[in-house]
Amino acid sequence: MADRGCALEAVPLPAEVRESLAELELELSEGDITQKGYEKKRAKLLARYIPLIQGVDPSLQAENRIPGPSQTTAAAPKQQKPRPTNSRDERFRSDVHTEAVQAALAKYKERKMPMPSKRRSVLVHSSVETYTPPDTSSASEDEGSLRRPGRLTSTPLQSHSNVEPWLDRVIQGSSTSSSASSTSSHPGGRPAAAPSAAAATLTGPVAHAHIGVPVNSRVSSKIQQLLNTLKRPKRPPLKEFFVDDFEELLEVQQPDPNQPKPEGSQTAVLKGEPLAVGTAWPPSLLAALQRWGMTQPKAPCLTALDTAGKAIYTLTYGKLWSRSLKLAYTLLNKLTSKNEPLLKPGDRVALVFPNSDPVMFMVGFYGCLLAELVPVPIEVPLTRKDAGSQQVGFLLGSCGVALALTTDACQKGLPKAQTGEVAAFKGWPPLAWLVIDGKHLTKPPKDWHPPARDAGAGTAYIEYKTSKEGSTVGVTVSHASLLAQCRALTQACGYSEAETLTNVLDFKRDAGLWHGVLTSVMNRMHVVSIPYALMKVNPLSWIQKVCSYKARAALVKSRDMHWSLLAQRGQRDVSLSSLRMLIVADGANPWSISSCDAFLNVFQSRGLRPEVICPCASSPEALTVAIRRPPDLGGPPPRKAVLSMSGLSFGVIRVDTEEKLSVLTVQDVGQVLPGADVCVVKVEGTPYLCKTDEVGEICVNSSATGTAYYGLLGITKSVFETVPVTAGGAPVSDRPFTRTGLLGFIGPDNLVFVVGKLDGLMVVGVRRHNADDIVATALAVEPMKFVYRGRIAVFSVTVLHDDRIVLVAEQRPDASEEDSFQWMSRVLQAIDSIHQVGVYCLALVPANTLPKAPLGGIHISETKQRFLEGMLHPCNVLMCPHTCVTNLPKPRQKQPEVGPASMIVGNLVAGKRIAQASGRELAHLEDSDQARKFLFLPDVLQWRAHTTPDHPLFLLLNAKGTVTSTATCVQLHKRAERVAAALMEKARLSVGDHVALVYPPGVDLIAAFYGCLYCGCVPVTVRPPHPQNLATTLPTVKMIVEVSKSACVLTTQAIMRLLKSKDAAAAVDVRTWPTILDTDDIPKKKVASIFRPPSPDLLAYLDFSVSTTGILAGVKMSHAATSALCRSIKLQCELYPSRQIAICLDPYCGLGFALWCLCSVYSGHQSVLVPPLELESNVSLWLSAVSQYKARVTFCSYSVMEMCTKGLGAQTGVLRTKGVNLSCVRTCMVVAEERPRIALTQSFSKLFKDLGLPARAVSTTFGCRVNVAICLQPNRLGKLAEQGTAGPDPTTVYVDMRALRHDRVRLVERGSPHSLPLTESGKILPGVKVIIAHTETKGPLGDSHLGEIWVSSPHNATGYYTVYGEEALHADHFSARLSFGDTQTIWARTGYLGFLRRTELTDASGERHDALYVVGSLDETLELRGMRYHPIDIETSVVRAHRSIAECAVFTWTNLLVVVVELDGLEQDALDLVALVTNVVLEEHHLVVGVVVIVDPGVIPINSRGEKQRMHLRDGFLADQLDPIYVAYNM
Repeated sequence: MADRGCALEAVPLPAEVRESLAELELELSEGDITQKGYEKKRAKLLARYIPLIQGVDPSLQAENRIPGPSQTTAAAPKQQKPRPTNSRDERFRSDVHTEAVQAALAKYKERKMPMPSKRRSVLVHSSVETYTPPDTSSASEDEGSLRRPGRLTSTPLQSHSNVEPWLDRVIQGSSTSSSASSTSSHPGGRPAAAPSAAAATLTGPVAHAHIGVPVNSRVSSKIQQLLNTLKRPKRPPLKEFFVDDFEELLEVQQPDPNQPKPEGSQTAVLKGEPLAVGTAWPPSLLAALQRWGMTQPKAPCLTALDTAGKAIYTLTYGKLWSRSLKLAYTLLNKLTSKNEPLLKPGDRVALVFPNSDPVMFMVGFYGCLLAELVPVPIEVPLTRKDAGSQQVGFLLGSCGVALALTTDACQKGLPKAQTGEVAAFKGWPPLAWLVIDGKHLTKPPKDWHPPARDAGAGTAYIEYKTSKEGSTVGVTVSHASLLAQCRALTQACGYSEAETLTNVLDFKRDAGLWHGVLTSVMNRMHVVSIPYALMKVNPLSWIQKVCSYKARAALVKSRDMHWSLLAQRGQRDVSLSSLRMLIVADGANPWSISSCDAFLNVFQSRGLRPEVICPCASSPEALTVAIRRPPDLGGPPPRKAVLSMSGLSFGVIRVDTEEKLSVLTVQDVGQVLPGADVCVVKVEGTPYLCKTDEVGEICVNSSATGTAYYGLLGITKSVFETVPVTAGGAPVSDRPFTRTGLLGFIGPDNLVFVVGKLDGLMVVGVRRHNADDIVATALAVEPMKFVYRGRIAVFSVTVLHDDRIVLVAEQRPDASEEDSFQWMSRVLQAIDSIHQVGVYCLALVPANTLPKAPLGGIHISETKQRFLEGMLHPCNVLMCPHTCVTNLPKPRQKQPEVGPASMIVGNLVAGKRIAQASGRELAHLEDSDQARKFLFLPDVLQWRAHTTPDHPLFLLLNAKGTVTSTATCVQLHKRAERVAAALMEKARLSVGDHVALVYPPGVDLIAAFYGCLYCGCVPVTVRPPHPQNLATTLPTVKMIVEVSKSACVLTTQAIMRLLKSKDAAAAVDVRTWPTILDTDDIPKKKVASIFRPPSPDLLAYLDFSVSTTGILAGVKMSHAATSALCRSIKLQCELYPSRQIAICLDPYCGLGFALWCLCSVYSGHQSVLVPPLELESNVSLWLSAVSQYKARVTFCSYSVMEMCTKGLGAQTGVLRTKGVNLSCVRTCMVVAEERPRIALTQSFSKLFKDLGLPARAVSTTFGCRVNVAICLQPNRLGKLAEQGTAGPDPTTVYVDMRALRHDRVRLVERGSPHSLPLTESGKILPGVKVIIAHTETKGPLGDSHLGEIWVSSPHNATGYYTVYGEEALHADHFSARLSFGDTQTIWARTGYLGFLRRTELTDASGERHDALYVVGSLDETLELRGMRYHPIDIETSVVRAHRSIAECAVFTWTNLLVVVVELDGLEQDALDLVALVTNVVLEEHHLVVGVVVIVDPGVIPINSRGEKQRMHLRDGFLADQLDPIYVAYNM
């Protein structure tokens, strides 16, 4: 596919030497001779000719020991034995291309790339036996794979590094080769320019050993390898930019000042010879048919063959005429629908005939023409979901086709519906099917004549064409064009009456139709049609038929020549001497030249004359564009052009002189057709004529082109009615031209050269690359070992405003992972070196899985569609975004900070206020007497036990919804006393000792807490270990107990047993536990006196929590802070003894602990406690409880909300019948320490609206370590609702995600690109002040900036409690001061980024309401390319990328972005996600993903609050503990 010419072209070898060489090649490829033997014999044969070939003095050769081309393969390392595989070798392909690729690869010296790791189960191909080799119809249109018996060896093509010196010399003598100069990307070479910033950032020290993960683990070494690879200098950075709406500037590639520019003069229109005048042309094709049918009825018209190559039927002209008449009569007179004739002249009719039945097709085609109907030939749909079949249906629908003609046999083979009718194909219009075998047709009466008139402008037939994007359009060809095409071909090819033509092409369209069905009838020729199925069984069949029928002309593709070469051995008796024209229909393809050369090389000795080979170029729109003619028909001698690939990529023709590695050799496709004018115009923009050394699109003006795309006026105008203009803007002709879609130029002797197709064009940056050329290079790397030839697709996808090249190939089932990966990395290097372009994605799929085009070949647009939809299911993927994507925005440079004064002035001038806000003042709110009285919680509990002893405070529910324990004020007081007594007597604790409370959620925990306070001890609540998962949960318990310096552990009997069990001993050292007391049955004792703290600043309790970044932090809460916290919550939520609230939270830390243990005692309301763990066995427990107790206020966590949304999605009806009614809820608050999850809260509200949940009930809260309750958003409720105390509803704003990365807040409209919805986190609590400060300078920020949220309030925690008492940390977090402005107030730093916004709403005091928006935790943010990213934003994009991504988490490791996705689907679909994830992150965040890790659902760790533990995940990944399905390292 890739060979461009023959290596030995410089010297014509004698025929017998050629013959022997060809035999040798075959012996080698058949495995009948070893590589060594082959080389020896070949060298011997060529010995006399080598010096001539090289153009090197023979003596010189001896001196320098320069191996000649005869030994090119000997340069391979010795130890590599030829590896026998069941493949064919491609030795007749140009050795030089392969050598060029090998030389390019040798320069790379096997750079190590990290290989992707894959779970064993994903290696789908468990054994080679389970594989069917690609069915041979997989052979591509261009060259296919062929099953042949016998073992064939493929030569080891890895070159040695010592190849370079002689390569230059060898290649100078040979005029053809293809490959590329290598860029500055080799590790050895000096970088041409400073490496771009992205590469520079990666050069820092890599081994961050302090992360606590052994750096030598397998994963890190791969990442290290990846980093080393990425350190290579990139292409020189580009200077200019265009603005993408905002400050993120995407680089736009500027033309390189040194790039080649066209220098020739302007081309002129090239005129073909005039159509011959004196000839007696028939007035129309049908007139010719009638004439031959009447006068020469016995003359053969068409011979059809079966798969054995036997002639099964010969259609004579008489039969063709009579059967077409019968069909025309039947169509017009015998088909009715609702008593109307089904068809009127001009209607379109589909022709559905298999490739093996040309006879019936011909009858169908001419029958339609005679009846003045328009045939639309299409492929036989084999299944309901053929690749592209839907598009064909669209074409039939738009053409208004209601009838399909077919044969009996074909109709039987079509998929049927239940009724026995032909099934309706996806996207097809309803069709009636007519079988046209003889018995179904009616003979017309003697006096009936078909209505057909002479040739005119009316449409004769419609040929379908599939565009690059996969849409199918119909090209209409008029009667006049059809006649003109037949005349032009007759004249160009010199067809004469009764000649024989063998046709291997598809007779339904293109050259197969024009020559084999239309022009042949005009000239009463005999066509022998070779079906595709016969070619697969016997590739020589067409040559044998040429020989036995003495055919004068043959119509083939380069693939057919290629196949017959492989099979010609031992066929001594074939002769091609009868041929005067061998028309190569795809002569315009870059690889056709090598097939032509190789074919001539072998068959010249069998009578094939060199001038017989006639490549031609055609396109569906312009029909035949050019064809080479033999000299006896006036053709000039054939030409070859050796063009610089790099020049071509800039659209310039440069005959290559120095750089022998990167050339494209093309052959001419002959002259313009008679009666046609041709010109070459610029591909984009106004169709100016090109210069003589410029590649452009070939345009044709003649009476023989197509006339329109059926029903598509707009694109018809641009394609069929182009008016080329000169540089001065003057039209070159008064008649419009048709664009052919072929790229090329006019060479010497007015010969047409084609270098590519518009459909295969990929524009990367400013350079143009042809898909076919890239396929050719990929195949030259190691053609047959790993992939099937002809089963490679190359296309481009647009990512980040540029085309990116994707290469997909079918992998052989016997290729190992390592082999494939090595092949992939070599292909990348070869393409980079030869075409100077990076491949964005290289995917290998299992054999036989790519969508097929009708006659073999790959359906490119369908493959692209599958790639973009994640439906390709590759078994190997290599993405190279780091090397390809060169237009990322510049990394952001940090600006030097402005001083405080100018900052304040600047904000004022810009009209921005300093971002600060506060809740209501406590002083105005209530009798401060009560506040003083309630300063200590133990006092409050005693007071309640005394004044309202039987008032219930707590109800605990179990999974069934039954109350398992309750506590009134007095009961709680008494239980607390018993615990206090036990602590003092049994554990002998003194005041100020710390006590760890390890309880399941329940009243015991609350009683133990107050028991500690009663005796002056400091309680620490700890989540009990999980009995099923001791190994991971128990160490955390132990750690908290140790870090908090607890002198005693209070717990239940069951947990006490667990802590001391054998299993526990395996996880921790059980001997070092402090005293463990169980409080299950302690004696009823009173304490002598209840401890009263001497000062409100005394420590009340410790609150320990593990942050999402994996840091265990305990904060100290004083008695004053504790009561202030309860008081703020009481005021904000209007809690009174008469209220009932439902709490579904964990009671161990933060606001959950405060609501569960503190608030009821302080405010006296009744709390219905629902442990979240119980929801695992009964999802509806919480909502049922809310409904049953008519709770107006309820609290939950995001994980609870998610469980309800996922678990009850389909059950709202069931719940309604059970009487669950949520209309009682006034506010449902989600307790969280993160950005509000809008999507979740909205879907929860929408889902449970059916159960009466008010639309605005759900709101969010915000707290953190330094202050557990900063915002709560209660709705308007209670007696203050009329005055609107509780404040306005939460507001949502949309901010520009790109501005956020620069710490700026820019509001945008909903739905605008890059918009991110954010909801305010709740109303700021009474007594709380908030300000937004700069994270580094600590200065106050204006409204439009994102900064750290600082908080000042009476209920701030007083500091961290850590073992080492890190004072610096403490001082910084709990007593920060602004660097300017109000420098007196003491603030606590929350560690969260956010912003404040004044809304239009007012609160009770008439003040405008200030909304606080939390964007994310500062510790979690990723600093990449100088910008600040929030993991959740990237994760949201990734989850949207494919339906089987269940969850995602991202983190960075040594400046690489690692994306972990949970796959909710089949393991073999895992690799589809790699490209989709990479694409979406590039598009939406301008970031290159370094590693994509695909894991099972549930692998991403989540804490009790429902937050992702990204650092745990990172540590697990680096320590290789995730057992991933697949890990892809993007290059």
